Amino acid sequence: MANFIKAYNNDPSVGHLSTPITSSAVTRAILQNLPAYRFGLTPLLRGLEIGLAHGYFLIGPFVNLGPLRNSSISLLAGFFSTIGLILILTLGLTIYGLATFQDEKLDSTTNFDLQTKTAWNQFKGGFFVGACGSAGFAFICLSSIPTFTVT
Repeated sequence: MANFIKAYNNDPSVGHLSTPITSSAVTRAILQNLPAYRFGLTPLLRGLEIGLAHGYFLIGPFVNLGPLRNSSISLLAGFFSTIGLILILTLGLTIYGLATFQDEKLDSTTNFDLQTKTAWNQFKGGFFVGACGSAGFAFICLSSIPTFTVT
């Protein structure tokens, strides 16, 4: 086991261990295909794709595990709870953007970097629209499935 785990780049002061998982080409390929790291996406598209994934899967726990799970309005309550959580998450993105990006970078030549105030606002808007849209799509999909009751 000790032969597989060593210091990253053989430098013990880095504070990162190089393991077969963290150093593999498969792990690197998976991480490079995530929307946060994919090359060539605008901040709006990054936020939209991340929001689509989150909004679609957030509704399930609220519907199945929420306090109204055994009522006839569990799907509607889960949908509204999901929209509420999306609003809270977007508020958190807003606060982070206000605290981190005080001034606009003047030397920014690319629009693909999330390190500016304008790009962060585009990312935040894309996240909100994508998350609300996919939560609505999941609501429509779930409302067309008949419910089964166990007796």
